[in-house]
Amino acid sequence: MALLKKLEWRVRHAADSVLGGEYRSTFRGKGMEFDQVVPYEFGDDVRDIDWNVTARLGEPYRKKYIEEREVTLLIVFQDSVSLQFGSGIKSKRDALLELAVCLMLLGAVNRDRTALYYAGPQQDWYIEPATGRGKIYAAASQLLAQREPGLDASADVRLPWKFLSRAVPRHSVCLWLGDFPYSEERPTGWPILAKRYQMMGFRVEDPWERKLPDVGELSAYDPVSGEMAVVHPGDTSQRKEHAQWVEQRDRYFKSLYPDPRSCMTLSSGGDVFDSLVYFLAQRGMGGAM
Repeated sequence: MALLKKLEWRVRHAADSVLGGEYRSTFRGKGMEFDQVVPYEFGDDVRDIDWNVTARLGEPYRKKYIEEREVTLLIVFQDSVSLQFGSGIKSKRDALLELAVCLMLLGAVNRDRTALYYAGPQQDWYIEPATGRGKIYAAASQLLAQREPGLDASADVRLPWKFLSRAVPRHSVCLWLGDFPYSEERPTGWPILAKRYQMMGFRVEDPWERKLPDVGELSAYDPVSGEMAVVHPGDTSQRKEHAQWVEQRDRYFKSLYPDPRSCMTLSSGGDVFDSLVYFLAQRGMGGAM
C-alpha cells in the first residue's frame, strides 16, 4: 500500500504538469475510426499524410480520425519465473509490477476504462474494464498482492489471445508487459490482434542481461533452469554467446513491435517512473526508444 500511494502521488503530479499531452497522444492518437481526408496544415502530424491523395492532387492531404471520448486500456501482465532474476535491489518482476501500476494509475487519472489480465504459471485472472480511482486502485492492489510464482513452476506462461481479442472493444489499447524471451513463433493470430487493437509491448531486462559486468567471475541463480550459473565475463566465448542471446531476444521483440514507438525496454536498475515519462515524451516527439 505504501508503494501504491507513492506511485499515485508521482503519477498525479506528473499528469498535472508534464504528462497530460504525452499520455493522450500515446494512447488516444491512433487506432481510431477513420473519418475523412482533409488538407494538411502546418503543425499537423506528418505521419497522418495520405500519400496517395497527396500525389493525385498535387498538394498535401492528411487522414482525419474520429477520436473516441473514452479509451479502454487492456493491461496484460505475463508473470514468468524468469522475472524473479535480479542483480541489484529490484528484481525484474518488481520493476515490471511498478510499471504496470503506473500505467493503471495513469488510466485512472485520465478517466480511461482500464482492464487487467494476469497470467502466471499456476493461475490467471481477469478484471473487466472499469473507470474511477477506487476500482482501478483495487485492481492495482490485487496485482501487487499477487504472490510470485514458485521457482519450481513451469517457465512457459501462455496467454489466451483468443479470449483477450474479445475481452475489450475494437480499437482499445493492449499493453503487454512481460519478459519476452526469445521464441521462433509469434502468438497465434497476432496480425488479427494488431488490426483489432493498438498493440504496445513493455519488456524488462536486468543490467547483467544487457551487458555482463566487467568482473573476474560471478555466480547467479537461474530461476528458469533452477541451477546456479557461474559466468566468466572475461571468457571470449562466453561473451560471444551472451551477445548472440541478447541479439536473439532483441530480434524477437522487434518482430512483434517493428515500430520503436510502440514498445519500451525497461531496465530493472533504473527509476521505473522516470523511464516511463521519458518513453511517453519520446513517443510524443516521434523519437525512438
